[in-house]
Amino acid sequence: MFTAGDPLRNPTFTYFADADYFLTDFPTSTCKTCINPAFAWNHGDIQPEIANTWLGFVGPGVKDEGIDGQTWSDHTDVQPTMLRLLGLQSSYPTDGRVLLEDLLPWAVPDSLTMHRGVLMQLGAAYKQLNAPFGAFGMNTLAATTGAMQTGTAADDAAYAAFDQHLAALTAQRDALAAQIRDALSAAASGSQTIDVHQAQAWIAQANGLIGDAASLGS
Repeated sequence: MFTAGDPLRNPTFTYFADADYFLTDFPTSTCKTCINPAFAWNHGDIQPEIANTWLGFVGPGVKDEGIDGQTWSDHTDVQPTMLRLLGLQSSYPTDGRVLLEDLLPWAVPDSLTMHRGVLMQLGAAYKQLNAPFGAFGMNTLAATTGAMQTGTAADDAAYAAFDQHLAALTAQRDALAAQIRDALSAAASGSQTIDVHQAQAWIAQANGLIGDAASLGS
């Protein structure tokens, strides 16, 4: 759990996972049945019980709208959202973004209110492209798992070709994600606005790479 601030004066943030889960080796029939609540929680897999946590915000600048079950985020989004609400900046680089969906417009700079809808689309595409549990990561995980299930020399050659394709796709992802990350960070600090046409181009490129990742398995 992380908590910061007095809810009456400053924003408060909490992040919880279920403390009662443990990943075991049995049964082997399906990974989603490997959770045993009799043991302590452990890291290291992709089941919803392991990967899903909830984040709570309360305080000035935070929308009072109850549960947001639509916005997709991960732990890296906590820091930039906290800093924005608290009026602080950090030189420490982050892979996260400000969660505009849950903040009031007055709590963010003009650089994040201009073309707000497009910026939220850009942030969502960025997360699906760059987050470990995002669509790109999950698609490549599935494709890599399938490609490793080989047993002949011909299959080994096919895997080598697959690995080269994956490396090239990952390099494209890294380059695009870095551009989007830097632009979102600059906008969050209020130092630079994002051109709406550039944002739309990035969204299209991100979705294209996610689609390419989904096609790897075939």
